Amino acid sequence: MKKLLQLLTLVVICATGIFLFQGQDNLNYNGYDFSDDNNPLRDKPTREAYLKYLSMPHDNNGSDVIVTDALGFDNNNIGVDFAEQMGSTNPNNPLWLFYGANGSPQNAWNSTNAGLNWVLVQPIYAGGTCCDPWSAYDNLGNLYYASGVSGQYVYKSTNNGNTWGSGVLSVSGNDRNTLAADQTTGPYGGYLYAAETPGNFARSTNGNVSWTTTFSSSNTVPGTMIAVGPNGTTNGGCVIYVTNTGSTVPVTYNFHRSLDGGLTFSANVSSLSDAGYVGTLNTAGRLNINNARTRPYPMIAMDNSNGTYRGRLFCVYASNDPPGNGNKPDIILKYSTDMGSTWSARIKVNDDSPSTGSDQWFPAVWCEKTTGKLYIKWYDTRENPGAYTTGVWGTFSTTGGTTFAVNQRISNASWLYPQPACGANQNCYRGDYDAFLANPKVGYAVWYDPRLGNYNTFGGWFPDFAMKTSPGTNVAVANGVNDSGFIFVSIPALKLYADTVLFSAVITNPPGTGTLTLSFIDKTNNGITRNLLVVPPTDSVRLRAKTSGGVPNAVYNVVVTAKGPNGTPVHTRNVTVNVGAVGIGIISGEIPSEFYLYQNYPNPFNPSTQIRFDIAAKGNVNLNVYDISGKLVANIVNSTLAAGKYSYDFDGANLSTGVYFYRIETPDYTSIRKMILVK
Repeated sequence: MKKLLQLLTLVVICATGIFLFQGQDNLNYNGYDFSDDNNPLRDKPTREAYLKYLSMPHDNNGSDVIVTDALGFDNNNIGVDFAEQMGSTNPNNPLWLFYGANGSPQNAWNSTNAGLNWVLVQPIYAGGTCCDPWSAYDNLGNLYYASGVSGQYVYKSTNNGNTWGSGVLSVSGNDRNTLAADQTTGPYGGYLYAAETPGNFARSTNGNVSWTTTFSSSNTVPGTMIAVGPNGTTNGGCVIYVTNTGSTVPVTYNFHRSLDGGLTFSANVSSLSDAGYVGTLNTAGRLNINNARTRPYPMIAMDNSNGTYRGRLFCVYASNDPPGNGNKPDIILKYSTDMGSTWSARIKVNDDSPSTGSDQWFPAVWCEKTTGKLYIKWYDTRENPGAYTTGVWGTFSTTGGTTFAVNQRISNASWLYPQPACGANQNCYRGDYDAFLANPKVGYAVWYDPRLGNYNTFGGWFPDFAMKTSPGTNVAVANGVNDSGFIFVSIPALKLYADTVLFSAVITNPPGTGTLTLSFIDKTNNGITRNLLVVPPTDSVRLRAKTSGGVPNAVYNVVVTAKGPNGTPVHTRNVTVNVGAVGIGIISGEIPSEFYLYQNYPNPFNPSTQIRFDIAAKGNVNLNVYDISGKLVANIVNSTLAAGKYSYDFDGANLSTGVYFYRIETPDYTSIRKMILVK
């Protein structure tokens, strides 16, 4: 009876805790304040979204998962966050990437190898701060990471976020904070700028040691943003600060300008009031796309290059076209050639036709400081608007925003938006913004991606190239004395990428004796060394694995890398070199009367299956596995075998679900069979 009473008491306590967590009006949990979830003029994560986030499996140790589509394009599955990513890249090292995201209370991720691997390294967050991450690098490569909607705290790192300084309060406020840095070598180089609703602006002239609030402006609707650009010949001589006034619909963007490093401002040098509706305004007073909330934030950037469009200011936002509640939004750009005093006409960025049938929203913008190339990405339902099948799309402009390249899908998969699904008037939070960052060659997008039914963060390069290897997983080398195996490495498709691709390869478990030499050669001529391609057009090379000096029979793991001229984009593929037919087992000393290829067992299989075959006479044997398109995915045997009965355990762990064929070929016999991999 005593144990029963203890159990009942525990159940009551747990139930009370759940009730309090789900029903408390003034809920504050792990830094998140859910007391005003239904306020249409506040953009904080909601209770509904956070409960779903807590119920999901989280990865706090970093993720190295590369997701490759059928064409060979990669996305990086970085880990599980609570949406709302904002990233930046070191102007002095294109391999150093960083982004922050909402989490518990936030997550800070960095990569030092161009996004192949990510590490979660948190600062010690100031008490009670969470939400709305922002980040920026200064001209020296110092990284600053901002956090907090109840006052924004800024953390400094000199090593790409591997370690952090203490948080310093930059600016006071209550929602939708932002951060920017002057990356130039001008008179204000290294200055930091911060702002937060309800309109306070502050600057730091000493690298985050201290901050001074220098300007305040009304900002009744979340969405403050900052851009730094030139003032004539003075690098970093113009700071643009945009605030929002009005209501959910319509909202007015008010532009303020400083020409002295954020010390003083000319207030309201111009205003834009044409954002209007984005999707549908529901009866709860929120704009939404399929019941997930959105808002037309004014995403701004300036051209800091010495090119034709130096000093041009860009403002990008989502807006229904045609205007009106319930219509479909486009991505709209306006530009200013006089530091925000006047603006161009509206320019539609997305190129779907007809654009009135699909939704485009959540734009992110980056103007690369040395080239002036303007990048924009967004969510897009053009593939199946009726089902809200959504992907991340992008484009760029080299003409100062007057024209744009053909839109490309950056995500290599699409999903139904939102996931998890939202009920009517629920105003679900699935992030309020995400990120695009760029170096002088290419850009990198980071976004909330629910294709796995989770709050995953994915990333992807743009422009980009696809990469494939054939055989896809294994190549056989007959012996370790003097023999070679070949792997085709191809660039089969492009997303507006037009540059060089450099190949390299490394053995992660090199032989203890002898030499296994890796070299890249022409796709048809063994005598021509070639490890560099210029694309377009699409092309390929061959990786030769050559043995000498008695390499032990074993399976050697090889990482093949393809990268652009500054190390980005970068993609890798893992293949194995099987020296001496390791894994091919003789199951009987009996000499078969005939050649025969057996049906694999089990079939279907996941992930491994046994392939058996009989060899009636000594000779060369070639055993390969192909996918349904005829692409070679594994070269199991390519050597001389004695007469006997053989088996091989085929591992399909690195292959996708589907139908495959395995084919044996000898001088006297050829046979092929089908097998099915089901994961």
